[in-house]
Amino acid sequence: MDSKGKHFTPETLIIYAFLRNTCCLLLLHKRSRTMEGKRPTPSILPFFLLSLLILTPFADCRKKRLHRPCKNLVLYFHDIVYNGKNMENATSAIVAAPVWANRTALANLMHFGDMVVFDDPITLDNNLHSEPVGRAQGMYLYVKKEIYTAWLAFTFVLNSTEHQGTLNFLGADPLMNKTRDISVVGGTGDFLMSRGIATIMTDAYEGEVYFRLRVDIKLYECY
Repeated sequence: MDSKGKHFTPETLIIYAFLRNTCCLLLLHKRSRTMEGKRPTPSILPFFLLSLLILTPFADCRKKRLHRPCKNLVLYFHDIVYNGKNMENATSAIVAAPVWANRTALANLMHFGDMVVFDDPITLDNNLHSEPVGRAQGMYLYVKKEIYTAWLAFTFVLNSTEHQGTLNFLGADPLMNKTRDISVVGGTGDFLMSRGIATIMTDAYEGEVYFRLRVDIKLYECY
């Protein structure tokens, strides 16, 4: 942090240290050549190379660390869509539909135009009846007429002995792909300001009423 309260990144500090050391070596070399009774002075090249050797590993390590997740979670959430007959068990509902459809069944044309709001249980395994560790709360929209594709915006609200806090997710979900990546854009509690990638997979489904998603979360920023 400088005198004005600004934070410097590790890469900036490495470059600053390299330039400072180089300038100091050049100044010392110049002074040694202007001193009276000149003596043979060693070349500055070895010192320059030594600075490079010392500083380069730090930069390389910083880059490599960015590619290793600091936290990894695998969770499941279970979505039961309201179909007009399952109000007690439903965990999601169609809240908007195109004019040619209704709100008790997903629309034709790849469900294009449907908006679904959900409050789904999260479990550690793929059993719907396992003890929930939190809730998945948010919405998804079906956004293409040619192929099943959704757009997701939701939060994992975790409340267990292992994790307390929230994780926020955002991104496109091309449902016909076996695995899909969406962004982890933030969090609170144990996941304060976390960011990363979540790989989702449709683990099971029953018609258009029940869906189970497996979510493999890799966080690359942890505080």
